[in-house]
Amino acid sequence: MPAIVLRQVTKRFAGGPPAVRDLDLTIPDASFTTLLGPSGCGKTTTLRMIAGLELPTDGEIDIGERNVFSLAQGRSLAPAKRGLGLVFQSYALWPHLSVRQNIAFGLEVQKVNRAETKRRVEAVAESLQIDAYLERYTSELSGGQQQRVAIARVLVMRPDVLLLDEPLSNLDAKLRMDMRAELKRLHAETGATVIYVTHDQLEALTMSTHIALMRDGVLQQFAPPLELYAQPANRFAADFLGNPRINLLEGVVEAGAIVSHGLRVQVGGDGVLAARPGERLTIGLRAEELRLEREGGSGRAAVRILSVLPTGADWYYRVGLGDAVLTVRDDRHPDLREGEQVWLVAAPNPLKVFDEAGRSRTALSGRDAPAAAAQAPGPAPIERRESEREEARA
Repeated sequence: MPAIVLRQVTKRFAGGPPAVRDLDLTIPDASFTTLLGPSGCGKTTTLRMIAGLELPTDGEIDIGERNVFSLAQGRSLAPAKRGLGLVFQSYALWPHLSVRQNIAFGLEVQKVNRAETKRRVEAVAESLQIDAYLERYTSELSGGQQQRVAIARVLVMRPDVLLLDEPLSNLDAKLRMDMRAELKRLHAETGATVIYVTHDQLEALTMSTHIALMRDGVLQQFAPPLELYAQPANRFAADFLGNPRINLLEGVVEAGAIVSHGLRVQVGGDGVLAARPGERLTIGLRAEELRLEREGGSGRAAVRILSVLPTGADWYYRVGLGDAVLTVRDDRHPDLREGEQVWLVAAPNPLKVFDEAGRSRTALSGRDAPAAAAQAPGPAPIERRESEREEARA
């Protein structure tokens, strides 16, 4: 299966800012890569440019060894010649055809012989566990079964790359959970290169081998899910991933630690060592990196419990620290009550420290600087590239 490379890809629509700006991204061979971000960040536009359904305004796209788009060379390969399979949010099944006929439709268009068509349809239906429904009409199926038919119709064509544009958004919560596991299994069995678009961070974290996090058409970070969760390249990446949302606290640097309203957080890493004592920085603390104690002590901050949120397996507490409201996950004290005063303790945090511009502090010095700069381009370099491009055109 091929890797996919996008170089300086930009897409402009008339009357607005660029939907995608100077995107440099390499999607690894046989990976399950998710394009993640809020609505309007450019993820679906990026998918459609890879598929050939949208033409970039600038840049180049390679699929494996083939260059499928290059503005400089005047090349744009038609979608049908790119070897891709695309599953839309809407299943777009033929209601007057059976499941078998829906899956076989593309093979019949390509005039594949009947025996081979039958063999491939039944094999892909069995792998997706819909072989018992081959003679039914799609209107007789549940939403999850229809979704599997839509995927089977693409897989039977044996595409080099499978593109999925929010295919689970129309399903209820239980079906979404089942289909996440199904898609992950499917990827493991086929070894296909999968590009998946979603705004749901849980889908991205549970299914992906890599996540490309986007905002306002700009790539913020590209990394494996747990790396992105633990080592966000900027404040946006830290805040977007994680449920509950990360706690962000402003504090002052004091001897290798950040202190905020009495809470002292020891911070490792070259970035904080480069900070001057007295410098104000923002630290990100996940709910699991905080705990509550009944007794005070050095580096602990007195807080009052604002609400208790049991979820079954986990207990979450909302506490007030200065002007901030923090979420703490702590299963050790199920008898804590609203209004009670306790003491807040933070685990050492080596990675999630941000400067005033929202960039990861650890990315500003030492060995992490080049990687972080590539993962989290800031607005200033982008605007310079836009200015340089306009000057070149003039």
